[in-house]
Amino acid sequence: MKKRILLLVAVVMAAVVSAYAQPRAVGARIAYGFEVSYQHSLASDRMINLDAGIPAFAGIETAVTHDWIDPFGTSVPWSERGEWHWYMGVGGGVSWYWAGYFSFGVGGRVGIEYDFWFPMQLSVDWRPMFGPGFAYGGGVSAVTFNTGALYAGAICLGVRYNF
Repeated sequence: MKKRILLLVAVVMAAVVSAYAQPRAVGARIAYGFEVSYQHSLASDRMINLDAGIPAFAGIETAVTHDWIDPFGTSVPWSERGEWHWYMGVGGGVSWYWAGYFSFGVGGRVGIEYDFWFPMQLSVDWRPMFGPGFAYGGGVSAVTFNTGALYAGAICLGVRYNF
């Protein structure tokens, strides 16, 4: 029993150390609406991006994507102090609108970011979603494109603090 507890403690400690050893960023995505954004690096070429916000100031939504950084072995050449990266990924989201409507769906993300030499990051991305929309009274009201993204999947500006 003591060996199992010791093993469990070791596994939990390794997971915590691994989570804190990975680069992270927290900030906002801004368009016609506002989102709080969190990025967690899984490896040098992959990250999880979690966003929660107010799309078009008309409801609440959340989305998560698994993104690949500089996919296909490509990168943006840059010789200044910061670094350019582009990324693309897949994920899903859920939205609730005050007008009596909610939706969920799958989608993707594509964007480009600039990591400064100090702990700040600027990005521009697009995160379209596709899925069914439902009225609170029941029934599918529509199959929608871009539901769950900031104002119909608008191109957003991201500002994040790297830590």
